[in-house]
Amino acid sequence: MIPAPFDYVAPSTVDEAISALAEAGEDAKVLAGGQSLLPVLRMRLATPTTLVDLGKIAELRGVREDGDALVIGSMTTHYDVQRDAMVAEHAALLKAATDTVADPQIRHRGTFGGAIAHADPAGDLLAPVLALGCELVVAGPGGRRTVAAADFFQDMFTTALAADELLVEVRVPKHTGWHAHYEKFNRVAQAWSMVAVAACVRTEAGTIEEARVALTNMGSTPVRAAGVEEALVGCAATAEAIRGAAERAAEGTNPTADGNSDVEYRQHLARVLTGRAVLAAAGS
Repeated sequence: MIPAPFDYVAPSTVDEAISALAEAGEDAKVLAGGQSLLPVLRMRLATPTTLVDLGKIAELRGVREDGDALVIGSMTTHYDVQRDAMVAEHAALLKAATDTVADPQIRHRGTFGGAIAHADPAGDLLAPVLALGCELVVAGPGGRRTVAAADFFQDMFTTALAADELLVEVRVPKHTGWHAHYEKFNRVAQAWSMVAVAACVRTEAGTIEEARVALTNMGSTPVRAAGVEEALVGCAATAEAIRGAAERAAEGTNPTADGNSDVEYRQHLARVLTGRAVLAAAGS
């Protein structure tokens, strides 16, 4: 199909983009990498009056250090996140999850911030962002504000972004020395996750001292597996102990039933995949 008619704006600065959104009103859409938006436009599931393309805003690209955090620009591609040495050293969980996103073509075009702002509960970056306690920097007509990941994701495809606001960067607390793994289950290669688990742990002398675990597609937003994290602290990094802690993975989740699986199967996957993810991370 052919998209419905729309006006096209390609600003060169964040301020220009915000002005364009404010002028266009609630029927505007932001184009980042376009890997999710363009198919929706072609099927006319979205019919924006204005498309604001962020592709020319250079300040939104790249990874930099800022004290005890990494700052990743919202228009940084998945490919660039994958290859960045600072991400590999200080935020290994992000690299592990990004490695599983779709295929190389999409990773070259799709953007880190675009995937987060899209807020698909089956998307592979939301759970790692939640697990790492990231902060999302949002720009709007009133200036910039910072939103914790736990408050940013509000519902399926719904975030704390207002219609005239942009996600401009993500602040990722450094987890230097932590080991990480992203365990993903899908029916075919490159498909959305039926369930996935983002896990990172800090171990000392064979004991898990700290753990962060979050689940993909186990609710309308990413879910922190608080019960698992609690059970892992002080736990020996053995298969038996980790699998015991992983039995709490489905606590507090609200997965949906669809053509891929029912609720009980997703809860089963959460427990199994959590055990695998934490064991892989603890053994790194």
